[in-house]
Amino acid sequence: MIQWNQMGQAIYETVYMTAVTTLFVTILGLVLGSILFFTRPDGLEPHPIVHKILNGYVNITRALPFVIFLLILMPVTRMLIGTIFGPNAALPALILGAAPFYARLVELALREVDRGVLEAAESLGARRRDLFLKVLLPEALPALISGLTVTVVTLIGYTALAGVIGAGGLGNLAYLYGFQRSNAAVMWTSTGFILLLVFIVQWVGDRLAKHVDQR
Repeated sequence: MIQWNQMGQAIYETVYMTAVTTLFVTILGLVLGSILFFTRPDGLEPHPIVHKILNGYVNITRALPFVIFLLILMPVTRMLIGTIFGPNAALPALILGAAPFYARLVELALREVDRGVLEAAESLGARRRDLFLKVLLPEALPALISGLTVTVVTLIGYTALAGVIGAGGLGNLAYLYGFQRSNAAVMWTSTGFILLLVFIVQWVGDRLAKHVDQR
């Protein structure tokens, strides 16, 4: 038996966690990825120390399984949010776990920009800010959107994992009321809604990336 008010609340919590996390991950990922790009040994503003520190942070964070990362951050979550249960409690781990993932994709997208375009802009006297805002970002925009799409799809999976340990959402509903209570209808319906969210995000992301691609 499916309690549809429960299902609706779970969908809302999953969308809420994904939306809030996506906002912060987009900002942090762009900042971290851009710094990684600029401070590379062959970058526009080489800085080995900064690059090594950020690169190490990104590599370590991406290497950790999300469930382990979630458990490690529980004391921080309790300090910031006051609890380790509910959608808000999942936000710190979701943001800090996904931002490095997107940062690496941002760095790769910026590296794909034709070096000749950057050199031409520099020869015309473009400042670093203008070079970034008016050349790098527009040229890399399709790849940035595609990378963000992949990140959001990954985030939806992360929310499901967080739900298993009490963060709420469809993952929590599927595990607590579906799996543990042997309610196949709840488990498969929750899974179906998770897949639907993934398909919607993927479709919107692909359409948007194609729309902004002027090549």
